[in-house]
Amino acid sequence: MSERDALSSGLSMAELGARLRAERRARGMTLERLAELSGVSRSMVSEVERGAKTPTVLVLDRLATALGTSIARLLDEPVRPDAVILSGEGQWVVRDPSGWERRILSPVLPGVEFEFMRTTLGPGVDAGEFSPHAPGSHEYTAVETGRLRLTVDGVPYRLEAGDAAYFPGDRRHAFANDSDDPCVYYLAMTLDRPGDGHHRARSGGRDG
Repeated sequence: MSERDALSSGLSMAELGARLRAERRARGMTLERLAELSGVSRSMVSEVERGAKTPTVLVLDRLATALGTSIARLLDEPVRPDAVILSGEGQWVVRDPSGWERRILSPVLPGVEFEFMRTTLGPGVDAGEFSPHAPGSHEYTAVETGRLRLTVDGVPYRLEAGDAAYFPGDRRHAFANDSDDPCVYYLAMTLDRPGDGHHRARSGGRDG
């Protein structure tokens, strides 16, 4: 998988690493602290920041969550809060080696932590478990085609095409497709940006 395929854009791994480092430093956070909060090893965080390693979507999401932000903000610069049109070719797409992709449909706005995305899971693909976001965060999902197994704090829910669901964003959550057909679903999330203590309380014991 090439760097361009991983991000479906011209953003290099070095540029992504620089943005991750800038977000971390803006919060006065050390490499060790980001590793602790995200459950990603310090060596992996360092390699991503140096542009030496391409992170999976799950790793990128854990790093963004530990920073109290979204993948979209790590990939793109904020735009002015006017009407923004995102063409299909201009949308960010991140692909995971396990067989799924996330297409980001919302622009990055100054001071707004919101992300709207379209995810495609291949047949039999498990996207893995995502870290809890800050208390006060919210997530909404709707299935366009196929079947989705949504798991929230260890409780599985089966969603068919046309079904929708809401869950608090500060819960452990996972997405999987147990069927033989692709699953396409939309996810919208609003993120709170808490103090450091909230993350500490929620982050213990996760593996990278």
